[in-house]
Amino acid sequence: MTTQDTTTLTAGDAELTVQTWNGCRIGSLRIGGTEVLRQGDHYGSFVMAPWCGRTENGQFRNGGKVHHLPVNNPPHAIHGTVRDQAWRTVRTSATEASFTYDLTEPWPYSGRVTQLFELSENALTVRMGLETYADSFPAQLGWHPWFNRSLGGEDVTLSFDAAWQEERGEDHLPTGKRIAPLPGPWDDCFGMPDGVDVTLTWPGQLELKVAGPEQWVVIYDEQPEAVCVEPQTGPPNGLNTQPRLVTPIEPLEAEMRWEWRTL
Repeated sequence: MTTQDTTTLTAGDAELTVQTWNGCRIGSLRIGGTEVLRQGDHYGSFVMAPWCGRTENGQFRNGGKVHHLPVNNPPHAIHGTVRDQAWRTVRTSATEASFTYDLTEPWPYSGRVTQLFELSENALTVRMGLETYADSFPAQLGWHPWFNRSLGGEDVTLSFDAAWQEERGEDHLPTGKRIAPLPGPWDDCFGMPDGVDVTLTWPGQLELKVAGPEQWVVIYDEQPEAVCVEPQTGPPNGLNTQPRLVTPIEPLEAEMRWEWRTL
């Protein structure tokens, strides 16, 4: 079902709502009538593009040119420019939908972000791409879902096996040193060279796995209402430390899959 601003997909007892007007974020995922995501215009699950997490002092370099981004999380720029913009609906069906957004100021380069959603009875697959037909530029892609800590029963638990943790400095940016994963609470980036694989379990209710081919995931669980599991194509401040160029012949692509079962 599609309205001017919202698209709803259904498969079995799963219902997904995409808020086209609000950054093409997932506004709701209901499984068997139970809402899995934290509600509110700033929550759900939003897109991080064309960068993820914090970019140091709102600055990045492309070749010899330094660019300045809005410092919306002082002293840094955070989470990209598309999370609260209106996207264009390209195609919808009962279980699939695709959307696009054309990058504009304050991002200094032209490009197009595409998102494709595929819903089944027990899984959601989201694919994202970023392409340019003009200048090449460094970029990142990722998602920032807010999962409800409680679904009405016991609080969720997180299970994952990371190869390393990016050491976090006092400025909340990776220091460049990789350390053994530390116990939570977390606002930290972890390395998973074989792909993201994190399981959320609400005891006696639901198990949901977040997976995908990306090698980095940020875990954030410092708020009482929700926990975040954020697959992304590079670490925070990656525009500066691990730039990945988008070129006219090589787009940047990302994929996230949520798979669930009732307990």
